[in-house]
Amino acid sequence: MSFDLAVVVDNWSYLFFGRAADGEIGGLLLTLLMSLSAGVIALAGGVLTAVIAWRFQGVVRRVLFYGAELIRSIPLILVIFWLYFFLPRWLGRDVSGVTTVILAIAWFSAASVMHSTLAGIESLPLGQIEAGLASGMSYWQVLWHILLPQAIPNLIPSYIGLFVALIKDTSLAMVVNVPELTTVANQVNSRTQIYPAEIFLFIGVIYFIICSLLSELPRFLYRGKRFQLIKK
Repeated sequence: MSFDLAVVVDNWSYLFFGRAADGEIGGLLLTLLMSLSAGVIALAGGVLTAVIAWRFQGVVRRVLFYGAELIRSIPLILVIFWLYFFLPRWLGRDVSGVTTVILAIAWFSAASVMHSTLAGIESLPLGQIEAGLASGMSYWQVLWHILLPQAIPNLIPSYIGLFVALIKDTSLAMVVNVPELTTVANQVNSRTQIYPAEIFLFIGVIYFIICSLLSELPRFLYRGKRFQLIKK
């Protein structure tokens, strides 16, 4: 079986940038921008809710846990549909497909970030909290100055793993016709009609390269950290 990659060569600009020259970003560039935006929101929201769940052990913690379990038990594609169709009604104004997909993926991913962050905080020895409180610190100061500086670096591999999953989840934006990488690939395939294997194999390779490089990032970071410790 032979492959004709000419269709990829002829459409590489559209696959990578969409119609960026006309002011409409798409393709791989839009996938990366959506991933970064959703990742930042998910990280901020997940860490914030984890901190609240750690500090308030009663009803507030249970509500946050129930909310996280609810969103994680629903397929992401449904969350995208919910926000795409209902968010304009709730706000009384149009909301772009890109915005709704970013918010849906961020909401979905923030639940996992919350669980990972809370587990990282609670894995630290209780004696550190007691020592901080005994020295006159408040709970928030203990969290900010003692717990989070230790927990966050240990959670970097988990965060990167969640970000890798988030990048792949952006492909679901195709269901609301957001012109990210998978959507523009499907558009090219619909236009040419005779090169589906070449087009989608190329797209798979792009996702594989990006996600593989990101998966290796924690190993690279910790390897450099170990080298510095040995050097010292």
